[in-house]
Amino acid sequence: MKQACLTYALIIVFAISVNAQKQVTNPYAVIDKKALQLPDSLTKTTEGIASYITSNFTTNKERVRAIFIWVTTNIQYDIDNMFAINFYEPVEQKISKPLQTRKGICENYAALFNDISVKSGIKSFVIEGYTQQNGFSDYIPHAWCAVLIDSTWLMFDPTWGSGYVSNSKFYKRINNNYFSIPPATLIKSHMPFDMLWQFLNYPITNQEFYEGKTQQNKSKLFFNYADSIREFENQEHITQLISSARRIEKNGVKNSLIFDRLQHIKMEVEYDKQNKIVNLYNTAAANYNEGIILYNHFIEYRNKQFTPMKADREIRKMIDAAASEMEEADTKLEQIRNPDANTMTLINQLIKSIDDASLHINEQQDWLKVYFTKGKAARRSMFYDRKVTWFGIPLN
Repeated sequence: MKQACLTYALIIVFAISVNAQKQVTNPYAVIDKKALQLPDSLTKTTEGIASYITSNFTTNKERVRAIFIWVTTNIQYDIDNMFAINFYEPVEQKISKPLQTRKGICENYAALFNDISVKSGIKSFVIEGYTQQNGFSDYIPHAWCAVLIDSTWLMFDPTWGSGYVSNSKFYKRINNNYFSIPPATLIKSHMPFDMLWQFLNYPITNQEFYEGKTQQNKSKLFFNYADSIREFENQEHITQLISSARRIEKNGVKNSLIFDRLQHIKMEVEYDKQNKIVNLYNTAAANYNEGIILYNHFIEYRNKQFTPMKADREIRKMIDAAASEMEEADTKLEQIRNPDANTMTLINQLIKSIDDASLHINEQQDWLKVYFTKGKAARRSMFYDRKVTWFGIPLN
């Protein structure tokens, strides 16, 4: 699903009179100079960029500044594709595009900044949401980053930090107002879809964001975002999505951007559920098929009066292996939850096939128990009772 990316939201909202401008000293001048000396030969991959960053800067504060200035200086905003945002594009493509073309939109800036940070040993996340300026909440999504520096979460917007758009033209101008921002400050203009990524103990609702009420209200229920992030990091992807959907709904589905994100998450969760059901059924069917094959191998060997001769334990293992496959198939089918009607019909058919096969396998296991109690001559006589036929064929 594609959505429009930021347009005039890129415009820097500083009404500074030309006469009032003063010479500002760049406190990052030394770091910036060294960062921008990064050899072109290393800029084809984020690994190459990260290797230069980690070799030339010692602290995470220095490294994240170097990453910010390199990305904002070297990547131009892609005016032609400003509406072509696709949050669900593979991350690898989001990163490779700006490296190859030196152009990108917000998701490319954020993904590139984030990947270099992570590969430089810095904990970082891409955050997706929407923005507000001058009391106007945008109708197009945006992406930025959060980075953990010395146990403190700080916010970075490399897109807005790289320049601005005016009259359909991009103007490169590094803006340090979007570098290393406290969460309580950035929330005035940037609202994550998922309140977890506000990094606030008293999260702002979407309604409050629309109304410009972004001050921390400590009369609200305390939200331990630090513990929640640690929990998030230990969750499987699908559990992360389910938790995120709950938080998004709790914080208010105020606009179409939030609604679209929520619907996409729910679709992904449902797809994962159906995919797991299909995988469980298919692997159960594979276990059943293998069990039938092993059972029939045993029957063929029995009908040859166990020749060539094998030890008793080896003979027992042949039929026990078939039983084990049937048990494994049963276990997988039991894990399936809330299948649709068609899948339930297939499951019931497979269960019946497993039960029928298990009955035949149990008969052979019981026969073997008697067989193993007898002497050589008595064992031989047991083969003359009757020939045993194969049981069915594997499922298609």
